[in-house]
Amino acid sequence: MSEQLLYQIGLTLIPGVGDVLGKKLVAYCGGPEAVFSEKKRALEKIPGIGAAIIHEIMHQNVLGRAEEEMDFITKKGIQPLFFLDKKYPKRLQHCADSPLMLYYYGNADLNLQKVIGIVGTRKATEYGKHWCEQFIEDLSSDEVLIVSGLAYGIDSCAHRASLKYHLPTIGVLAHGLDRIYPLSNRSMAERMISQGGLLTEFMAGTNPDRENFPRRNRIVAGMVDAVVVVESAKKGGALITANIASSYNRDVFAVPGRVGDFTSEGCNYLIRTNKADMIENAENLRYMLGWDIRKPSSPQTRLFRDFSEDEQKILDAFGDNKESGIDDIMLKSAFPASKLAGLLLGLEFDGVLVALPGKRYKIA
Repeated sequence: MSEQLLYQIGLTLIPGVGDVLGKKLVAYCGGPEAVFSEKKRALEKIPGIGAAIIHEIMHQNVLGRAEEEMDFITKKGIQPLFFLDKKYPKRLQHCADSPLMLYYYGNADLNLQKVIGIVGTRKATEYGKHWCEQFIEDLSSDEVLIVSGLAYGIDSCAHRASLKYHLPTIGVLAHGLDRIYPLSNRSMAERMISQGGLLTEFMAGTNPDRENFPRRNRIVAGMVDAVVVVESAKKGGALITANIASSYNRDVFAVPGRVGDFTSEGCNYLIRTNKADMIENAENLRYMLGWDIRKPSSPQTRLFRDFSEDEQKILDAFGDNKESGIDDIMLKSAFPASKLAGLLLGLEFDGVLVALPGKRYKIA
């Protein structure tokens, strides 16, 4: 593996340098290796970099541990994904706090056009497990990647059903790839490696400690088009994932449950407070994500139409590309989500843009 990887991993090990700050350092210095060789005077000019962080950057000794991780992933056939790599999940790439590094053991395309996260309680009921399996069976005709957290309950049901109905599935872990937690899912995880994969930001030797699970949840929320909450208590990891997904401008859906049931409280709360759309089946998902909708384009409308300054900014955001995701458009146009949604809808109605699955748009 390349020397560049040594510095990419090393960057994640510098105390006080997290994902957001690490990306800023890469941008200002010109690359991970340049961070390690940058002079103190230059580092002092970077916004948000204080004396303590500069000291850590200049006096750290992390490359030895980075070499150990390189040896581990080489022996195991694990693929390292730096946040600027082409194979890094594109949807996640646009989240400000996305991991600097991911470690991936599998063969699925993390950037399929349709990617859905399915989460829920560890104490799933028979109703929840049956709904989850039926939902995934109904999606088996779609080329969709199923993402979850490899936990007990709904997560395990989602992975198991994906394997059964031949859909690729990714388990996002809260620990390193030198272990599987819970251990009872080891056999299933091994099958997933050949029909999907395992993904984590944590290096070998990292235990599944409590503080790692919210970090795991943000990866699930960020790398998908939508999160489906099947069953959940009023508090728990599934609701954390749903809230993070909403903050990332992802669609959130929840399966309604019987009033008073412990495992329905979270889903019913999300629906009642308009934090999630109610979902009953796979057909609902297809409709709400626009998978089955193909609006006719109208080239003549576009040809003779005058664009406002804001509309032109959106079209300019496509650059030389015919298609673009909403995250890219938002980033390049610098419009807030609420304003962008209205402008995109207007361009759709006039036949200038065509909405595609996965929050993507095509110039007609």
